[in-house]
Order: sequence, then structure tokens, then C-alpha cells
Amino acid sequence: MPRFAANLSLMFTERPLLDRFAAAADAGFAAVELQFPYEHPADAIAQRLEAAGLELTLFNLSPGDWAAGDRGLAALPLRREEFRASVATALAYAEATGTRKLHVMAGIASRADPAAQAAYRDALRYACEQAGPRGVEIMIEPINFRDMPGYFLDDFAAAAELIRDLALPNLKLQFDVYHRQILHGDVLRGLEALLPIIGHVQTASVPGRNEPGSGELDDLRIFRTLDELGYRGCVGCEYRPLGRTEDGLGWLRESHEGAGAGGRAPRLALQGRQRNAV
Repeated sequence: MPRFAANLSLMFTERPLLDRFAAAADAGFAAVELQFPYEHPADAIAQRLEAAGLELTLFNLSPGDWAAGDRGLAALPLRREEFRASVATALAYAEATGTRKLHVMAGIASRADPAAQAAYRDALRYACEQAGPRGVEIMIEPINFRDMPGYFLDDFAAAAELIRDLALPNLKLQFDVYHRQILHGDVLRGLEALLPIIGHVQTASVPGRNEPGSGELDDLRIFRTLDELGYRGCVGCEYRPLGRTEDGLGWLRESHEGAGAGGRAPRLALQGRQRNAV
């Protein structure tokens, strides 16, 4: 099975954010990801990571003013300078926390708008140029129209074409199984076809975006396919628990079988069987 990273923006939310790192480690995770870390200083997050022995695999650049409806800045021509400032901020957080993958959110804009297209390409070039010397990869993720109406990047084929056209060595695809199933289906073939450009994978059940094994997909088969394809990165668990986070981790606890009665399984790789696969 792949390595799993708990998404601390959605999981363990029974606690304040800074307390979720220890909770994830106690649950057996060796890695975590965040949507937006900016409510706390980078050093504070780095300290919690070190104390818990965790790797922070990925987080997003600032989306702008989320409460006002912003869902990213990259495809918005009039927000160019704000976007560039967000790149600098994200890279400072990445340096402090050791994070090597950053997701650039495109924003609400029409993909048919030439100005939005040009702004998005320019933003990705800039982000990759700034991130490359620091060993950081830039992710782009198609997001489904049901959860985020009007989002600029809502098609996996368009994302793949853009990555190949720009030919930037550190520009990669963030393949979210949940969004893929809603947008196109054909998850396994999509993983196989797009693996050469995939930099990060995320998972959640469909249609509820809850724990693996609680929806319409065979999550165990998807994870096995990732192994068979040779994917070696983390799988981010970007799901909303149906109840208390720990109560929904049966699928993860089963992966720890064989650790012995006196302790927890090695946290370098959470491998094992999936519970309640559908």
C-alpha cells in the first residue's frame, strides 16, 4: 500500500490546528498535508512537525480572500502581483517546514478567456522558476464543478496538455481521486495514463468525500494499482470524517496488523489492508 498523509485541514478538526500534528502521529501517520498553513507562523508549524516526527508533504498557496469567494489567484490577470507575493510567502513556509510540493490554485475564471489563460500560464512559469532552485515542485489540480463552480481548471486532459506544453520540469499534476471520479470517472485508467506527470495523489470517497471505503469506489483496488504502477509518493487523505476522526480510522488501523501487542507499526510506510472497500 502507498504511504498515507493525513490532511490536517479536514482531519482531527476536533482539536486546534497545532494540536492535530501530534494526533496524526499518535494515529500512526508518518506524514501530513495542509490546505492553508498561514494562520500560524511557519516556525510554529515546523516545531510541531519536528516534535511529532512528521513530514509535511504538501500545502496550497494562498487562495486570496476565501470568505469573499476567492479560490486561487493564478488565472486572474488583475491579481498578478498578489499572486507573486503569495509565491514568496509559500516558499518561505516550505523552507521552514521542509515541504517540497506546493499546490497553485487557479481561481474562478473561464478557461475560454484568453486573458485568464495567459495569466495562468505566466503564473505557473513564475512559480516554477521561483520554486525550482529550492527543490520544490508546483502542483496543479483539476477540481470538480460541483464542489467549486466556475473553477478555472476543471478538466484532467486540459491539465495534462498544459503541463506537457509548458514543459517545466517541476510542474506536476495533483491527481485527486475524488475530483477525478466526479469529473470523468475512469480512475484507474487515468492513473495509468497520467502517471508520468503525477506529482501527488489525494483520496476521499465518492460521493460524500468521507473515509476511504465508505463510498462507491473500490479504494483498496485504487491503492493497489498505485503500487503496481510504481507510484512512490504519498497519498493525501483529504477527506471529511463522518464522525470523530479516530473513530473512522479502522481502514488505517488494519494496516498496522503485525506490529505486535506492545506498540504501533513502523510509521515510515503505512502498509496493509483496506477496511470496508466497496
